[in-house]
Amino acid sequence: MSCRDNTEAKTSPENIKEKLDGADAIVIGAGAGLSTSAGFTYSGKRFEDNFADFIEKYGFKDMYSAGFYPYKTLEEHWAYWSRYILINRYQNAPKSVYNDLYNLVRDKDYFVLTTNVDHCFQKAGFDKHRLFYTQGDYGLWQCSKPCHNKTYDNESEIKKMVSQQKNMLIPVGLVPHCPVCGAPMSMNLRADDTFVEDSGWHKAAGRYQDFIRSHRGMKVIYLELGVGGNTPGIIKYPFWQMTYDNPEAMYICINLSEVYIPEKIRKQSICIRYDIGKVLQQLQRDKQ
Repeated sequence: MSCRDNTEAKTSPENIKEKLDGADAIVIGAGAGLSTSAGFTYSGKRFEDNFADFIEKYGFKDMYSAGFYPYKTLEEHWAYWSRYILINRYQNAPKSVYNDLYNLVRDKDYFVLTTNVDHCFQKAGFDKHRLFYTQGDYGLWQCSKPCHNKTYDNESEIKKMVSQQKNMLIPVGLVPHCPVCGAPMSMNLRADDTFVEDSGWHKAAGRYQDFIRSHRGMKVIYLELGVGGNTPGIIKYPFWQMTYDNPEAMYICINLSEVYIPEKIRKQSICIRYDIGKVLQQLQRDKQ
């Protein structure tokens, strides 16, 4: 069943607010669409303003695909990636979407499961012990082999790369290498089977599972925001299953482009096909 089959009352923000107010717990599942709504766009003006030289040289169309380009040197690779990380991890999102979401749930018993790697939740004030970043973090490096299961903060080195690069190259002395085996470092992003799940990752996974177990059978809202179809097994399918298994649960989906409700949980579901930020703003006004 598609969202468009629902009635107007079923899909109104007021209906969502009522459910959130009555919930025992809220599990937020966040995908790329949430950060897009917050202004973290990967093409258009934002891309052109920050990567004009790379666009001119290679004809790149968007920030994401340019990150997979096989640059000839690590100096050029990290010239690109350091800028990418700076604007997508260490700069704040242009819009207040994450702050609006935090203000909506800050007094609730919540937990966040996200495939986003831009750290926006913590920057907005979410408790880091209530966050599980399943796919990594732009702010972390790991050994590219990897020879050991440890990650490393990269903020100071990234900022040096950005400030010291010239002609689309960083100084060779800034190229990061593994402190254990000497291999080049890589981003801690789940792109293949080399992804490092460090101790922090496993602790967060455990806290998430504990939260799910401790609220079994209660009035739980599974709030899915901006989740697409690339990795449905992480958020979307489990949210559907947990809603189906618990008659007291409610599945709420807000997404600008991809919304769907399985027939078996239709009566326990709400979905809105609209910009997430605008819906959150409406919920904020309703809360005041």
